[in-house]
Amino acid sequence: MQKFLTTFMAPIAAFAIMAISSPDTAVAQSRIKDVATVEGVRSNQLMGYGLVVGLNGTGDSLRNSPFTRQSVEGMMERQGVNIRGTTANTKNVAAVIITAELPPFAVPGSRLDVTVSAMGDAKSLLGGTLMVTALQGADGQVYAVAQGAVQTGAVSASGGSGSSITRGVPTAGRIASGAVVERETGFNLQNMDILRLALRNPDFTTAQRVAASINNAFPGTAHAENGTVIALRAPQGQSIANFISSVENMPVEVDSPAKVVIDEVNGVIVMGEAVRVSTVAIAQGNLTVSVQENPSVSQPNPFSNGQTVVTAQSSVQVDEETGRQMRIVGSKTSLSSLVNGLNALGVSPRDMISILQAIKAAGALQADIEVI
Repeated sequence: MQKFLTTFMAPIAAFAIMAISSPDTAVAQSRIKDVATVEGVRSNQLMGYGLVVGLNGTGDSLRNSPFTRQSVEGMMERQGVNIRGTTANTKNVAAVIITAELPPFAVPGSRLDVTVSAMGDAKSLLGGTLMVTALQGADGQVYAVAQGAVQTGAVSASGGSGSSITRGVPTAGRIASGAVVERETGFNLQNMDILRLALRNPDFTTAQRVAASINNAFPGTAHAENGTVIALRAPQGQSIANFISSVENMPVEVDSPAKVVIDEVNGVIVMGEAVRVSTVAIAQGNLTVSVQENPSVSQPNPFSNGQTVVTAQSSVQVDEETGRQMRIVGSKTSLSSLVNGLNALGVSPRDMISILQAIKAAGALQADIEVI
């Protein structure tokens, strides 16, 4: 197969998502709270190790899971029962890892959702109850305590012959409001003199625009330190919380870089409105050469001492796709014009990926290409 610029002969089901806009379209503004976060105001990950009991024979095998056996023995000893050295082989207990996120400014008594995941050879956590488990942060301190009935949202069944069916993941579940906060993180926002906003997508232009928008309402309170951080100082006589509340609802025009994101596996193309194309000529078509072998058998006459010979007869066919002409895309073409031009060529999303890569290689695509 000979390809001119790009071609895909096999039928491929694909789709493309393209953000199409023109330079004249009004740019929508975003709130500062949607493009930036306040430094220090963040969630913290918590983790703990515990036991789920009450399983219907779907828990860990104590012979294959020594950590589960040790945990059961330790728990029973704290209850005044010594089972060390015995042949306990219950399958109604499973060792699990509990994870949760501690939101900012959480106070003792607040409730958290927790996720429970089996770490042994348990088959299902359906119907189980999590025993009291301490949840620790990265500093090793206990910030919450979890307990409650595990909800898996999955279905698992098996027959005596070995057949089974499973819907969902029965070895992982959640406990809604299953943890109680016992300790605060100690972050005191009110005592901070200078706040720092961090952009989710670093950009110098956007940082300057955020600082300018804040200074228009509160002169001399904002300063862009770099393309990510904007330093803030609350005005005299105004609390930090009120100041942040006013700042985060201010509108700002976000500047986005020229980028083309390509998911070649699924055939998805996403292009930003800042993408531009210099003058370039594009042609797309294909030439298919088919070679077919038809074997022929030559049989000798009886008693002639001859040999049977297989000969190959080849047929060659050439198919050339017509109707595709070279199209010129003008200088500084906008995204909408580029998409319209590529659609005029009748190319598929898969072909369009190769065309965009070829335009970039020719130096005519004024954008970065990111393949994911």
